[in-house]
Amino acid sequence: MADAGHKTPLMVDGNSLVAMCLARAGVDKMFGVVGIPVTSLANRAVALGIRFIAFHNEQSAGYAASAYGYLTRRPGVLLTVSGPGCVHGLAGLSNATANAWPMVMISGSSEQSFTGRGDFQELDQLAAVKPFSKFSAKATDITKIPASVFSVIDWAVAGRPGGTYLDVPSDVLHQTVDKSEAERLITEALNSRNKDLIEKPRINYSEIQKAVELLRTAQRPLIVFGKGAAYARAENELTKLVESTGIPFLPTPMGKGLLPDTHELAATAARSLAIGKCDVALVVGARLNWLLHFGEPPKWSKDVKFILVDICKEEIKLRNPCLGIVGDAKDVVGMIHKEIKDDPFCLGRTHPWVEAIKNKTKENVAKMEVQLVKDVVPFNFMTPMRIIRDAILGVGSPAPIVVSEGANTMDIGRAVLVQTEPRTRLDAGTWGTMGVGLGYCIAASVASPDRLVVAVEGDSGFGFSAMEVETLVRYQLPVVVIVFNNGGVYGGDRRNPEEITGPYKDDPAPTSFVPGAAYHLLLEAFGGKGYLAGTPDELKSALVQAFTARKPTVINVTIDPYAGAESGRLQHKN
Repeated sequence: MADAGHKTPLMVDGNSLVAMCLARAGVDKMFGVVGIPVTSLANRAVALGIRFIAFHNEQSAGYAASAYGYLTRRPGVLLTVSGPGCVHGLAGLSNATANAWPMVMISGSSEQSFTGRGDFQELDQLAAVKPFSKFSAKATDITKIPASVFSVIDWAVAGRPGGTYLDVPSDVLHQTVDKSEAERLITEALNSRNKDLIEKPRINYSEIQKAVELLRTAQRPLIVFGKGAAYARAENELTKLVESTGIPFLPTPMGKGLLPDTHELAATAARSLAIGKCDVALVVGARLNWLLHFGEPPKWSKDVKFILVDICKEEIKLRNPCLGIVGDAKDVVGMIHKEIKDDPFCLGRTHPWVEAIKNKTKENVAKMEVQLVKDVVPFNFMTPMRIIRDAILGVGSPAPIVVSEGANTMDIGRAVLVQTEPRTRLDAGTWGTMGVGLGYCIAASVASPDRLVVAVEGDSGFGFSAMEVETLVRYQLPVVVIVFNNGGVYGGDRRNPEEITGPYKDDPAPTSFVPGAAYHLLLEAFGGKGYLAGTPDELKSALVQAFTARKPTVINVTIDPYAGAESGRLQHKN
């Protein structure tokens, strides 16, 4: 008989300890697919107040975690099973690292005593994640869990954000310690966290002065900003700088909305002129990669002087600008504005450079509006995009978050859809990743529950993650998915007659899908609402109903299969 005065200690297993550490670190959302050996981990996390969004596929869950990190500045957490689950999750982890978004992938792994013997789903997961993560850890014993959890969370946001990885073997998840020991381990790990990881770099004031002098003496200055500036929440500082100096600005696609696209100094519609003729470019939170033509001629002038602002010292060394400033985008832009305020200058509306940008913008917008104003049926890309643009603008504030993927759909949407608020555009990003759509939609809705989320997707992009429409319905998320259905990748069969030869010539073209696919019925199978739209009135009606209801919806928009063209890089004709 047990001694009545002696209480059996409460025991905590590895699953509970991981969940406790995540909750203590401030994690409140997780995305993933459960199964052996992590189902209990998900359940324990939910019991501690962490919302778990369960997906059908780890790829989509990973894309959601990556976008959640961007939208919230806190690491998005992905939970996967071992082996193939970890491999599927690499899509999201690599996407986070390429985009410089904070994300943590946690995977269960096979039992350590069976390593090398062919255990269930055995894989050297640390080796598998190495090319895609900036830091990884393996908790080889339950006592190592707290330090491992806090390390991957801290590394995800340190310096340039990115993906980190935590491996938790199945035997460790089942080990136990008593609750008081678990609390001691957590406290000890919290106290020994590396504070240097989360400290911002100190900004060199003399470099701020040099930047101001370059801008002050420039004849044709330009401010370029990207999603790094959006992540840093630099919109107020950028607005003050632009409006006090009168310098035109150019956002990268996901920088759109930090200042409204409708701002009089926006140079988006005059992009070729702006980057081709500027003599000094202040580039904030954007990399001089393919999205900005590597900062090289012929797109840029050979004499342009770049002032590159980046949180990452290595990025500045790589690009070798005229002036590099290592620091947080919000802080650096604030210091530049403060320095200018003491000795102000402003280009003014009649400055030749400002007038040139405005005139080119007006000319190119007018050209596009000529195409947009026409009601073309069967739909080309322009007509439905105009109707969608007007419907989104009609929502007002808070503006919907627009998710965009596909080839023609994303390229044309970038030019037509208008962003008026920060972080309201999510697209294929730095890596040009297709298949992000539904994951991004779910992340956006979870991160910003007060906003409508509108996805504008090609049928190919939608197909990567279409099954996640069930996830939308299960969690009743206010997401409207608009599918531009042109029967294939870029459209239907694009082959010349001489290409249609060989023993499989009767097969559909590699670019073709089933014509007239009823994507809207897919959502209805799960209890959501679907619409088919092939005319302006049908599309307008569907958008009004969907935007009013704010329920999971798919609008299947029939596009002429010959309306698109092959596309893969930014196409700028202005």
